[in-house]
Amino acid sequence: MKYRSVLKYLLAAIGIMFMLSISEIPNIKYETIKTVDKNATKATKALFVNLQKLAKDHILFGHQDALAYGVEWDDWHKKKSDVKDVCGKYPAVYGWDMSKLGKYKHNIDSVDFKHMRNWMKEVYKMGGINTVSWHLDNFHGGSSWDIGENVVSTILPDGAKHQAYLAKLDLFAEFVKSLRVGFIFKKDIPIIFRPFHEHTGHWFWWGKGHCTPDQYKALWRFTVEYLRDEKGLHNILYAYSPDIFLDKAHYLECYPGDEYVDILGFDDYHDVGESGNIEDLIKRLRMIVELAEEKGKIAALTETGHEAIPHHKWWTEKVLKNIKSDTLASKIAWMLVWRNARPTHHYAPYPNHKSAPDFIEFSKDPMILFSEDLPAVYKIK
Repeated sequence: MKYRSVLKYLLAAIGIMFMLSISEIPNIKYETIKTVDKNATKATKALFVNLQKLAKDHILFGHQDALAYGVEWDDWHKKKSDVKDVCGKYPAVYGWDMSKLGKYKHNIDSVDFKHMRNWMKEVYKMGGINTVSWHLDNFHGGSSWDIGENVVSTILPDGAKHQAYLAKLDLFAEFVKSLRVGFIFKKDIPIIFRPFHEHTGHWFWWGKGHCTPDQYKALWRFTVEYLRDEKGLHNILYAYSPDIFLDKAHYLECYPGDEYVDILGFDDYHDVGESGNIEDLIKRLRMIVELAEEKGKIAALTETGHEAIPHHKWWTEKVLKNIKSDTLASKIAWMLVWRNARPTHHYAPYPNHKSAPDFIEFSKDPMILFSEDLPAVYKIK
């Protein structure tokens, strides 16, 4: 009995010392990192800093729904990826979408939310990075693409649909709070949240012509403050992500302010496709990198790709060569290509696709990083 008592007190003392070490001793490094959430978890702030560092010399490769399905397969219980099957490595960045959350058990692309949660945890354990978009349904009925009226004004405080919007945010917060790993000491998984994206386009109800810049800014600020201050989510970095833009003034037209944005991204399918000019992509990348450096933010190509990748040298000749040719444009933290749904609708290669050999060469370039190439992005050394 005596030995049991000694052991009991010894374990208690170790526990107290451990708790003191993680909660009472200030860490100046983390306290000085400026993110939207000053109380962001250490892992979240570390991710911010490490993405800034990596962007100086590297671009992380990302893929939407990479673990959920691919071209001609859909097998949720295996850790499978078209990208891994082609080049032997998993993506570094993974995109997921919250559309239909709370309405159906699966999202707009038939990804089960329960399985999504498990995949996001797996990504974190692999050392990868999770990004989240939200094709939020129109609050007056229909999908994100139903654009008949000014929806934004109705979901702002005092609007007729404000409570409905709060209910959606509550569901989102519940999902984010479930992204925890660990047996005894649970850790919140950091995510990059990219709401109300592509707003310089007209196809979503929050886009061009469907709300004013001031309304868009108000919605963004309210969303951040509600998730951070009311729901207590401290594991989120916030990404601002318009579609293609003309100049810096156009890019910043709906910008909610430095205190509400961690990442300056944009989505660009046009410039990398048949009718686009790759030099325009480089100009736009250069602009967001310049803005990110001025503001202490991170720049990223948050969505891109060429559907079905018709050119067998697209990866090295169209994308990599041109981005590497510009010292500023190449300082984006990541590029994410869209999903692999079927042979006619995919944005990453799959085994035996004609661009697969070129993608292998792309993956070998020291500038491009995959999951296996990443340092410990959730820690600061």
